[in-house]
Amino acid sequence: MVKQPELLTERLLLRAFTLADAREVAEYAGDWDIARMTSNIPHPYELSMAEEWISGHEKSSEDGEAVTFAMTKRENGELVGAIGIHMDKVNQAAEFGYWVGKRFWNQGFAAEASRAVIRFGFEELELNRIYARHMTKNPASGRVMQKTGMRFEGILRESIFRWDSFEDAAIYSILASEFKAGASESG
Repeated sequence: MVKQPELLTERLLLRAFTLADAREVAEYAGDWDIARMTSNIPHPYELSMAEEWISGHEKSSEDGEAVTFAMTKRENGELVGAIGIHMDKVNQAAEFGYWVGKRFWNQGFAAEASRAVIRFGFEELELNRIYARHMTKNPASGRVMQKTGMRFEGILRESIFRWDSFEDAAIYSILASEFKAGASESG
């Protein structure tokens, strides 16, 4: 079981989603430019889909399967996007993924939230490995992963079937030992 925490960064509060967020989730995730760069957001994305997605978070967290955070601005609570971590308990590993509303792109929010979720994964969940994938046609996501200290591991050729075609995915990871070494160097 994983208790849904709130995580604070310099500019963000990462918190549990509520049904009050559903309209913005449907608007942001429903943007084709966001959906086409993810492996699992449907398009079109309706309000009912957002409500169903949000409604499943508490059980996923309680079951220790995933923790999903609403990425919000600390100053005003405005929803920026979503970030989540999906556990592989047997291997003490997790995959994280995120999306950011289009009007918040290129402002560093994804990297800021990712660093907080990686810290949570290592310090609270006691994971050994955290990894993330992105479609190679989305190099901006790779830059986010690099900014968090993750290392490029390779290309998973045609590993994502999306919109009637296969997509290559780049995979990055960071290990607990690397995270601890980086934390001690910077702190």
